[in-house]
Amino acid sequence: MRRLELSLALLLAAAYPAAAQVNYDTVQIRTIKVGDGVYMLMGVGGNIGVAAGADGVLMVDDQYAPLSDKIKAAVAAVGGGPIRFLVNTHWHWDHVGGNESLLRSGAVTVAHENVRRRMSVAQFVPPLNRHEPASPAGALPLVTFTDSVNFYLGGDSIHVFHVAAAHTDGDAMIWFRRANVVHMGDIFFNGRYPFVDLSSGGSVDGMVAAVDRVLGLADGNTKIIPGHGPLADRTTLRAYRDMLVTVRDRIRRAVAAGQTLEQVQAAKPTAEFDAVWGQGRITPTLFVEILYTDLAARK
Repeated sequence: MRRLELSLALLLAAAYPAAAQVNYDTVQIRTIKVGDGVYMLMGVGGNIGVAAGADGVLMVDDQYAPLSDKIKAAVAAVGGGPIRFLVNTHWHWDHVGGNESLLRSGAVTVAHENVRRRMSVAQFVPPLNRHEPASPAGALPLVTFTDSVNFYLGGDSIHVFHVAAAHTDGDAMIWFRRANVVHMGDIFFNGRYPFVDLSSGGSVDGMVAAVDRVLGLADGNTKIIPGHGPLADRTTLRAYRDMLVTVRDRIRRAVAAGQTLEQVQAAKPTAEFDAVWGQGRITPTLFVEILYTDLAARK
C-alpha cells in the first residue's frame, strides 16, 4: 500500500493541479454544443455541463474558483440567463472549486449527501498525499439527496441520480432526457485510464456498474460528457466498459490465485488497451496497481 500511495502521489499531482501550479489568466473556456440547449465547457479541471433556457441555467460542476468569472461569461454567451442550479458530481476540488462564487451569485447547489459530508470536514487522499481542508460554509451544497432528484428546466426533464461506490462514494450522473445527453462526472475518463479514488469509497466494481447503467439509458444518438477528456458517444463508452471489465476480471483471477502485485504487473493485463487508454496520467502500471489494491482488499 505504501508503494501505491507514493507512485500515485508522484504521477497524479499534475492531474489535480494546485492553484499555484496553474496560470488561470491564460486558461480559455471552450464551449461545445452537445444537444438542444445543452453545452460542455472545457477549461482546467472537470468538464462542465450547462443546460441553458429562457428560465435559467442548470450547471454541472465548476472547476476552480479563479475561473468562475470566465465560466460565468461562457454561460452568458450561450444565452442561458442566470445560473439557478449547480449540481456537483462528486466532492473533488477540480469539480467544486467554484461553488462559493456561484452561490454568492444566487445559484442553489445540489449534490449527493456524501459530497456535503466530505466537503464539511478536512479530507486526506493518501494516493495524492493531498490534505484538503474543510470547505467554507458558503461552498457547501445547499440541497442534498440520497438516491435521485429531478429538475424541470428549459423544457427538459433533467434526472440526477446517485451511483454507489464508483469513482467516490458520492457520485452523481446527470441525464438530460429531452436533449439526450448524459454527464457522467469522473465515472468516465475518456481516452485514459480512470482514477478510482479508493480513499473516498470508490471501487472498480462500482465504476463498471455505473457505466452499465448509462449504457442502458443511452442510444446511438446519445452524447456523453465525461469528467475528463473529449465528448463521447455510446460506442466509445462501450469500449471503455469493455476495457474496465477485461482488466478487472484478469486481475481478480490473479488475486484469487494468490499472485503478488509484481506478478500481475509483469503479466501486463492491460497490454492491448494501452495504446488507446494508457496515455494519460494513470499509466498502465499504476492502473493495475490501483485495481489490484481494490480487489485484493475485497477478496
